[in-house]
Amino acid sequence: MSPIIVHTDQGYRTAIQIRNHTVIADELIQDGGTDTGPTPMEILLGTVGACIAVTTKAYAQRKGWPLEGVSVELEMERIRREDYPAYTGDAAFIHEIREQIHFEGSLTEEQRVRLMTIAGKCPVHLTLANPVFFSQHLSEEIPQR
Repeated sequence: MSPIIVHTDQGYRTAIQIRNHTVIADELIQDGGTDTGPTPMEILLGTVGACIAVTTKAYAQRKGWPLEGVSVELEMERIRREDYPAYTGDAAFIHEIREQIHFEGSLTEEQRVRLMTIAGKCPVHLTLANPVFFSQHLSEEIPQR
C-alpha cells in the first residue's frame, strides 16, 4: 500500500493525501473545528461501510447473484467495560459498531445470509476485529506531498 500523508491545515482541519486524492477531515464546530469535512471517526465508520459494500458486491458478482446495490448505515458507541457484560478483557472501554445492511435485488434468503457472513469478513472488519499494533517514529523530515 502506498503511504498516506496527513497535513494539518487551519485549526483542526487536516488534508489526507491518498495517492492522487485529497480527503478533508475536520472536527465539529462545538468541538473547536470548522466542520468543513467529516470527523476522523466518521471517516473510519464510512470506511467500514464502504468495505462492506465493495466486498459483498464483488462476492455476489463472482457468484452471478442478482445483487443490485448495497446500503450500509453505521453507528458507533463507546461503552465502559463494566457496562458491557459480553466483554471480558482488560480495556477500560469497548467500541460497539452497529451496522444496518440492506441488499437490493431479488436475492434468496440463503444468498442474503451468506452476504451477511461475507460482510463481516471484509478487510476493514478483519483489521479492526483483530489486534492492531502501531509503530510510531519521530521524523525530522516533512513527508512528500
